[in-house]
Amino acid sequence: MKPWFTAGRDLLRAGLDLLYPPACPACGGDAPDTLCAACLRRLPRLEPPFCMRCSQPFAGALDEPFACANCGTRDLHFECAVSRYRAAGPVRDMIHRFKYNDARHLRRPLAGLLGEALDDPRLASRPFDAMVPVPLHPGRLRRRGYNQAALLAETLAETTRHPVLPALRRIRATRTQTHLDRTTRMENLRGAFVPDQNVPVIGLHLVVVDDVFTTGATTDACSRVLLDAGAASVRVVTAARG
Repeated sequence: MKPWFTAGRDLLRAGLDLLYPPACPACGGDAPDTLCAACLRRLPRLEPPFCMRCSQPFAGALDEPFACANCGTRDLHFECAVSRYRAAGPVRDMIHRFKYNDARHLRRPLAGLLGEALDDPRLASRPFDAMVPVPLHPGRLRRRGYNQAALLAETLAETTRHPVLPALRRIRATRTQTHLDRTTRMENLRGAFVPDQNVPVIGLHLVVVDDVFTTGATTDACSRVLLDAGAASVRVVTAARG
């Protein structure tokens, strides 16, 4: 897509958003750039008990922090993956529209969900230096027109003031992860990410940003590359947990 066309389209969209602010993405009510209070209360929140490593909820009753069996059998490279909401109902619908229907105005309510996750003690108890969005392959980026993870990170940075580092590149096109199991996802991502040599991360405490955490294969692959490039630590934050 030609740069002048993309710039013109974005300028037109920004102008329309100013004249006709988006309504609540869940119910259509008057709540520009965010979810209305009633819909926000109805979103499927992640409530404890849940895995302290990947936020997978547990249906039983537990009084102490725990790690799920899925995390216990894996050599994960991120310290924790934090979400406040399940990828269900209106949350799943917003993410799908944001990624596949060019609904970029949904970056603000979804960044709001990410901002809530940053208040989790697993992230809030220790400062981090920068946010790193999960990258798209250049071919997919051209087709979609934007990287949803980067757009979320940049929107979140408007309020958190944390820098956004494009520290990763995706060098191998992979098939969509949506319908793959954990093992196939990991194989699908082998060698897909490399560090950007122009964006040093040595000694930095980083948070990887993505829209949805499902099996963790994508964010773990990114975390491994960042640690190999010299990052001091990596945590993950997503708008929702699959």
